Amino acid sequence: MITLKNVTLRRGVKVLLDGASVTLNPGEKVGLVGRNGAGKSSLFALLNGNLHEDSGEYFIPAQWRMGQVAQDMPETEQGATDFVVEGDTVLQEARAEVAAAEATDDYNRMAHAYTALHDAGEHDAAARAQALILGLGFKVSELNNPVNSFSGGWRMRLQLARALMCPSDLLLLDEPTNHLDLDALVWLEAWLRKYEGTMLVISHDREFLDAVTTVTLHIDAGKLVRYGGNYSKFEDLRAEQMELQQAAFAKQQEKIAHLQKFIARFKAKASKAKQAQSRVKALDRMEKIAPLLSEADFTFEFKEPANLPNPMLSMSGISVGYPAPEGAPAGTPPTTIVRNISKSVLAGQRIGILGANGQGKSTLVKTIARDLAVLEGEITEGKGLNIGYFAQQELDVLRPADNPLEHMIRLVKDMTAAGKIAGQQTREQDLRSFLGTFNFSGDMVKQAVGSMSGGEKARLVLCMLVWQRPNLLLMDEPTNHLDLATREALSMALNEFEGTVMLVSHDRALLRAVCDEFWMVSRGGVAPFDGDLDDYQRYLLDEAKRQREEAKEAVKSAAKEEAAAAVQTAKAAPPPAAAKAKGNTSPKLKKELQEVEARMALLNTQGSALEGQLATNTHPQEIAEIGRQLKAVTDELATLEDRWLNLSEQIGG
Repeated sequence: MITLKNVTLRRGVKVLLDGASVTLNPGEKVGLVGRNGAGKSSLFALLNGNLHEDSGEYFIPAQWRMGQVAQDMPETEQGATDFVVEGDTVLQEARAEVAAAEATDDYNRMAHAYTALHDAGEHDAAARAQALILGLGFKVSELNNPVNSFSGGWRMRLQLARALMCPSDLLLLDEPTNHLDLDALVWLEAWLRKYEGTMLVISHDREFLDAVTTVTLHIDAGKLVRYGGNYSKFEDLRAEQMELQQAAFAKQQEKIAHLQKFIARFKAKASKAKQAQSRVKALDRMEKIAPLLSEADFTFEFKEPANLPNPMLSMSGISVGYPAPEGAPAGTPPTTIVRNISKSVLAGQRIGILGANGQGKSTLVKTIARDLAVLEGEITEGKGLNIGYFAQQELDVLRPADNPLEHMIRLVKDMTAAGKIAGQQTREQDLRSFLGTFNFSGDMVKQAVGSMSGGEKARLVLCMLVWQRPNLLLMDEPTNHLDLATREALSMALNEFEGTVMLVSHDRALLRAVCDEFWMVSRGGVAPFDGDLDDYQRYLLDEAKRQREEAKEAVKSAAKEEAAAAVQTAKAAPPPAAAKAKGNTSPKLKKELQEVEARMALLNTQGSALEGQLATNTHPQEIAEIGRQLKAVTDELATLEDRWLNLSEQIGG
């Protein structure tokens, strides 16, 4: 188990933990919560050994293996599958030991090395890695793509897969859902529920915490307070505790006032001096109950729209996607993702846009936001339509060197030039005051945006969005960098907004709170989704399973078709004399292909038999020999598979 006893932890001059104590039992799934800056990530750093306690006692079993997501962006040309396989540290150690043992004549060492390699799962390592990669939203065609070919968010998914690949007794996850779509998030929840070790997770997604945790650890005023139950249970227990604390504080204040009044009245009277002195001692001995210091709430609201066109917009047979890339040959067609959309968006609608990863949710939103041109059909906008668009990459368009006030001043200029100022106050002092309502006060209005946290940047984007006074809000993953308090504030603001909302989000609490209807983007079309989010989660799990099965069948089918095509090509080859005249050696290649296939079949049979012997044999020298044979079989199979593909291409070409 993990124990902290009277632990004090500092970062610089700031005390994060002050005499904190807690016990975490093996196998517990713990959600670590607390306001920003409370010390959640620092506690992780203590657990993984990057920080050390300043005082107190801290214990974690020495034999425990730890898994965690590396926070650095991977830069490598290594294939995705191989990159994730390397996350299995036990397998990597076993491979290294086999290489070292083979360099000696120590049969006992070789026997142990080959047995450990087998036990570490060498035979199915690639399959295990690919299951993780596919579960996190990658396509089958991307399994062996270079890591560097993916964008930052997808590379971080590979880091997460690498952490899950690692056999561990303790798993530390710091905001694992930040780069995930809802389909990948649902898969991750299912995986984590089956995880058998101890897990600590930091997350601002309340439904994710509810789904995967059974204990909540709250960092509050430098202490670690343990609650049995998930995040929702913690909220209930915390509310009860705060109510009791406030009542106890009020009662104690009455008692203190009574004692102080007695002391003040009788401390100068000789006849009452003894009683007065005893009251002073009682007051000194009293363990003071702290007043309730509630965490500062953050709230905001969207201004009433200047007008509400109805319908907001109408889509008539539109297709959305991306134009041909720059430099492409003339006549290269655009990439169409969703076709034939005919829908109207009405005033006051609350639409949640659902769909598995890559189906076109963001593409549809970008097209409505005018960031992408319609490929076919027409969008008719209502008179006075004013779109407020929060894009997934919205934080990237902020200027790192500029401060919040400069961003607001530029926004005013841009909207004035576009003739979109709708009665907003534009003086610098008014803008400062408006920024203050989003917790940008004092020196923060002059702080460079590049030095701000992701949550602060997201708050600035929300601030700029609210100031524009839109009547149609397009929100594409707005919660990625928001803490729980700001997510709650956004949910309340969207509920009170009098305009129309179209929302793409993996935050199910936000979708449940805001949306009263759903559109499903799937298989190149858009249709109403008749069900709630629980139905949608079941659909996603079923769809992921179907896609994995289809992918496996497609790989098998492609291999069979390729082999069949090779045979047909060989049969259709000209007679030997004519073939020789043309320099064609297809008959020889065909014969070699048949020999390779026969050898592969034999090696597969031998490999299965050797694995069985390795599991039952006990003599070190024999185990070493079996392990060496099994490795040789595996290596030869890999070589023959490459040769088989090469021959098939030559015969087919």
